[in-house]
Amino acid sequence: MRTVRTGPLVGLVFQVVVLAVLAGTVGLGGAGWLAGVTYGLLSGVALTRGMRRAGTGRLGPADRVTLTRSTLVGGVTALAADAITRPAPVGLLVTLSAVALLLDAVDGRVARRTGTASALGARFDMEVDAFLLLVLSVYVAPYAGPWVLAIGGMRYAFVAAGWVLPWMRGTLPPRQWRKVVAATQGIVLTAAALLPGALTTLLLVAALALLVESFGRDVRWLWRHRPPAPGSRPALPAPAQREERPARTPALAGSRSDGWI
Repeated sequence: MRTVRTGPLVGLVFQVVVLAVLAGTVGLGGAGWLAGVTYGLLSGVALTRGMRRAGTGRLGPADRVTLTRSTLVGGVTALAADAITRPAPVGLLVTLSAVALLLDAVDGRVARRTGTASALGARFDMEVDAFLLLVLSVYVAPYAGPWVLAIGGMRYAFVAAGWVLPWMRGTLPPRQWRKVVAATQGIVLTAAALLPGALTTLLLVAALALLVESFGRDVRWLWRHRPPAPGSRPALPAPAQREERPARTPALAGSRSDGWI
């Protein structure tokens, strides 16, 4: 019997509800509706595909929190798209972004407390975060400069590089600093949307520098731990030494999909 996955469908329904509320309060033009509905459809398709690959038919408690965040990001997307043709309600856009950022700390905590952490949930959370950064970068770019797009596009450039360089698709060890840097990007971009100016531009430059450092460190780690090329000679065994207690090696359980980046 074919499994019916209702989670993505519920998410799409709530996405339309969010867009309808925006249309009834601050107004939403054709560009906003198109961007919001398209986001809801594509995210639903992607989530359905991920659930199928994970072999699950239901979303866990933390995944439902992430789904709520996703609908908020859809609202931000609609408002940002609408800003192309008319002034956007900046206060509402910033509020939706801030709530989505705050809930990012909630879904991880819920997953740990309920014992429902999963690779699917981590990937879903990461994709929602990455797209929010991309939308905010696009919204801020006309005021701060097109270079801000590097903040939102770096995660996607990293993924694209993995298509060309297989060693960049390796699994990274967990690193708390990576999550701190990613959270900084969202906070600074949200602040830039609310208060554009010289000081905010300096903060964006600093945030981008941190992001480059974080991605650069991960790329360097993946390069150093890349698998040997086919046909290469294996490393020679170390000379025999006196027996010692083996060092404890941490498991490599992290990736660019855990947390924000």
